[in-house]
Amino acid sequence: MKTLNIDDYRVNPKKFSLAQFKPEDKSARSGDKSADNSLLASMTEAINARQDILHAEGRHKVLLILQGMDTSGKDGTVKQVFSACDPLGIRLASFKAPSADELAHDYLWRVHQQVPASGELVIFNRSHYEDVLIVKVHDWIDEAECKRRYQQINDFERMLSETGTTIIKCFLHISKAEQKQRLQERLDTPSKHWKFNPKDLEERALWDRYMEAYTQALQQTSTKYAPWYVIPADSKTNRNLLISRILLETLNALTLAYPAKPAAWDKLTIKD
Repeated sequence: MKTLNIDDYRVNPKKFSLAQFKPEDKSARSGDKSADNSLLASMTEAINARQDILHAEGRHKVLLILQGMDTSGKDGTVKQVFSACDPLGIRLASFKAPSADELAHDYLWRVHQQVPASGELVIFNRSHYEDVLIVKVHDWIDEAECKRRYQQINDFERMLSETGTTIIKCFLHISKAEQKQRLQERLDTPSKHWKFNPKDLEERALWDRYMEAYTQALQQTSTKYAPWYVIPADSKTNRNLLISRILLETLNALTLAYPAKPAAWDKLTIKD
């Protein structure tokens, strides 16, 4: 396995600039496609093994948050990184535009309902961060409200952490040029037409504003208990290897163990 320090991708709020991270970076890759695929396969198997214990033990909770611009690879990450996992104990929550009922509550209401229960690993495809990103870019909230929400989100995530949830937050960082190519593929490829949404072009026109919003959000909400990682994602392989590495190291750091067999079971006999 290639030597890689995942802390190099962790957001340090005191000295963070998105410009530090290059979307085209491929440092998680070895340069050998076959070796990279083999490594990815072995890590997905290892993630499955650790998640199986997580679910059986029913003690820890893990939340993986995936954020990024359109086409950054959130769906692809889920498909690849968890390709070897038994669905038991894993759950995906995707956050679209809020419904009328959701809008009638506070913005964290719908999110809190989706956080992991004991023994679960939950993946957020987009998240509560939409409420300090798209709303900020479109000026639906002002700067003062945005700052209040940063603090509310920090408090919310601290509460989750203090009640047993391990939080990993990944910003899938692609370049504007790579997004253009992926959007064009959706237009040109019949099997990908369903993924194309003309509104994505409207959001693309606000690229610079989104980069500013992401920079501010990551800087304000990367904490010891809920760190952000910037994932260079122009290369899908690099993206998948890096997120797999972060998730696997996080799972390995938990004290996971299958439940011990009750002593009384030694006296049981299974009859013919």
